[in-house]
Parts: sequence; C-alpha cells; structure tokens
Amino acid sequence: MRTRLPALAVLLAALCFATTGTAQEIADVDASPAEVGLARILLGGALLAAWAGVAAHRRTSTRGAADATAPAAAVPTPVWVAVGAAGVLGYQVSFFAGTASAGVAVGTVVALGSAPVATGVLDAVVRRRRPDARWFVATALAVVGVALVAGVAGGLTLAWGLAWSVGAGLSYALYTVAGKELLDRSWSSAATMGAMFGVAAAVAVPALLVAGAGWILDARALALVVWLGVVTTTVAYLLFGWGLARLPAAVVATLTLAEPLGATALGVGLLGERLDAAAVVGLVVLGAGLALLTLGGPRAGPKGLAARTTGAD
Repeated sequence: MRTRLPALAVLLAALCFATTGTAQEIADVDASPAEVGLARILLGGALLAAWAGVAAHRRTSTRGAADATAPAAAVPTPVWVAVGAAGVLGYQVSFFAGTASAGVAVGTVVALGSAPVATGVLDAVVRRRRPDARWFVATALAVVGVALVAGVAGGLTLAWGLAWSVGAGLSYALYTVAGKELLDRSWSSAATMGAMFGVAAAVAVPALLVAGAGWILDARALALVVWLGVVTTTVAYLLFGWGLARLPAAVVATLTLAEPLGATALGVGLLGERLDAAAVVGLVVLGAGLALLTLGGPRAGPKGLAARTTGAD
C-alpha cells in the first residue's frame, strides 16, 4: 500500500492532464496552442510558486528548513531548478509544435511514448540505477497501447514534426529527473514543483506578451486558462510531485501514460468520437501496463527512500 497510493496520485494527475485537449476543443478559443500553453504555465506556475511559499512558511515555523540536511552533490541546486524550468517550458513549445507539424495523433503518441523511455534512460545515467524488469515490461506495454490508441500506422512520415515530439519527450524527462533530484535534496514536493514552475512562469510572461495575450479577455478563453492553470497544472503537479517524492522517476513517467487513456475516454464520452478495433485493443494493452505498475507493487526506489519521504508535502 505504501507505493500504491503514490502511484494512484500520479494516475490522478495524468487524468487531470488528460482534460487539456478536451477543454481546448470545447472552448474553441482564437489563440494558437503555444499561446494557450504559455498562459497555462503562467497561471499554474504562479499558483504553484505561491503554494510552495505557504508550505515553506509552515515548515520553517514547525521543523526548520528542508534544505538544511541536503546531501552534497556535484551539480548545484539552482542548476537543477533551471534545468527543470527549461524542461517545463520546452515541453509546452515542442509538444504543440509537434502536433501542429505531424498531426495530433502522431505528435501525441511520439511525445508521450518517448517520455517514459527518455526518463528511464536519463534517470539511469544521472542516478546510476537501472530500472527493474517490471518497469521494462510495463513501459513496453504502455507504449504499444498508446501507439494503437493513436492509430499511427502509416503516419510516421513528417520527420520535422517527429523531432519536435521527441523533443517534448526529452523535455518531460528533464523536469521529471530534475524534480527527483530536488526531492532527494530534502526539498518538499510543493517546493520542488513551485520552484520549477515558478521560474517557468516568470519566463512565460515576456514570451506571452510577445506572442499576444489579448485573446484571454474573452470569457471562454479566460475560463479555459483558469481550468488549465488550476486543474491541469496546479492540482495535477501537486499530485505528480507527491507521487514523484515516493516513486522512481522512471515509474512515474510510465504511469503518466494514463493521460491518453483518459483523453480517449473523454473524447468518446463528451466529443462523440468513435474508436476502431485497434484503438480498443490499445486501451486494453495500455491499461495492462499501467495496472502492472500500480497493482504489482512498484518499488519505492533506493533503500530508505520511503522512510526519508515521511512528512513530505
């Protein structure tokens, strides 16, 4: 049960992520996906930073600063914060550029399918720890399931769009592994998400001003930004960070492949989309991969990690 609850938190975060596309489709705002992504990060990042400030104040007044016992490391902590923020911003830009160039189905499957693989490799290099056999099997099942759901057969032809989508997967790996490094330096999950997304939000301000922000004044657009900023960013990444503090980064990355599962369900239930036989099989395969990690008792990581995270936000 110690690892199932964090796994369920990550799955719930992924379901929050899954509402992004449906919300954009329903709102139908007059803005590019990149502009919507910047507005999302601006609001969500500011809220996460504010939440981290409140959490830090509570912690300082009760049990001292979390960084006081952080282990020595070759890479300075501010560098990891910058790497995480770069990953957050890079994901927004590269994901939307990939879907615009290669198409939504192909761009999404390449981005989401490459993310757990890239995270597993980067995590193994940075932390010098090879994922276990369960992760390899579950990730393979999940990636195949995502491919079947997206229906990418015959669509892998736009090399430039695919490069952007792979860039999105690498960006995801950057902020996931960077976040895990901060957590291992005794940062709370709230402080970790707040720092990375807060820096990303600060960078998003001038970028959004240059891109144009007048569209936000429309009521539907404002509602969309609030939903994306509060639900798919603030709430989702608080859940994501809480799970990441208690699970290996590679496991977390695979669990977030529940996002296309949720997005497909919303597309069928709310937008009237239809699924072919391959997509149905893909949902079953994807669900099997996620169940293997969630119900199969994923490891909490290095010895002592579960004990160390007691009391984390």
